[in-house]
Amino acid sequence: MAMRNDSSVIEFILMGLTEKPELQPPLFFLLLVNYVVTVMGNFSLINLICLNSHLHTPMYFFLFNLSFIDLCYSFIFTPKMLMSFISERNIISFAGCMTQLFFFCFFVSSECYVLTAMAYDRYVAICKPLLYTVTMSRGICSLLMSGSYMMGFAGAMVHTGCMIRLNFCDSNIINHYMCDIFPLLQLSCSSTYANELVVSIIVGTVVIVSSTVIILSYALILFKVLHMSSSKDWSKAFSTCGSHIITVGLFYGFGMLTHVKPSFAGSVDQGKSFSVFYTNVVPMLNPLIYGLRNKDVKLALKKTLKRITN
Repeated sequence: MAMRNDSSVIEFILMGLTEKPELQPPLFFLLLVNYVVTVMGNFSLINLICLNSHLHTPMYFFLFNLSFIDLCYSFIFTPKMLMSFISERNIISFAGCMTQLFFFCFFVSSECYVLTAMAYDRYVAICKPLLYTVTMSRGICSLLMSGSYMMGFAGAMVHTGCMIRLNFCDSNIINHYMCDIFPLLQLSCSSTYANELVVSIIVGTVVIVSSTVIILSYALILFKVLHMSSSKDWSKAFSTCGSHIITVGLFYGFGMLTHVKPSFAGSVDQGKSFSVFYTNVVPMLNPLIYGLRNKDVKLALKKTLKRITN
């Protein structure tokens, strides 16, 4: 896509998370720690899945992709976000801003579909265990992931293409720490109707499709669990789904709080605060959730550490 800009704005200034000087040092430290933990956690989980053959299953294939997306999140947003605390003016070029917007839309949509595929995987594993190997074959899993990334790519291209065609001729100060859709639309001096319509259609499609599959999968899982006679089977079913349910709850919960904006003056600052959880905290928590709650991951970690020490 050619990065053609017809507006007079050639760069943007990111205001960052807060303008209060007393909050900047502690926030910088917390976000730096968050960045290090996110990179180390997701990178470690990716390596564990690659190095341990007993993790070469559909569930961990999807988890590998989830960690990859979360790792990419941290590389796209956090370094620029940290820059806003140590520089007087955190400047990003028009091309850089559109690139950041593209990857934000791409990874958000892709993660929605990856979480959807993980829910379907858990449904097949619990409700149709005898058909699991056939249903969740390597080819099917690869097709699901390819489809997730292709849908994310298509949505990101449309969002970014519509944004590039807008004119930015007044203020170039983005009241955010990243180039998100709504803060950019507020700066446009041309009509944003088409952009808002595109956001409604694409986001609506992603949310409706993914949430429908996830809810339906867990409704069928719950129906199956309620008909299990053994409490051991109950415990096993809930333990395999628990980590995914927590991840879905965090991702969709903070996503809704970020983008469903109330109509009062502090909504922009509140939206930025929720965005931190969405783009920084959730990617940090995912490897901890799957690592601390998962016996297979703990076993893989022990084997890998033993291999390194020996």
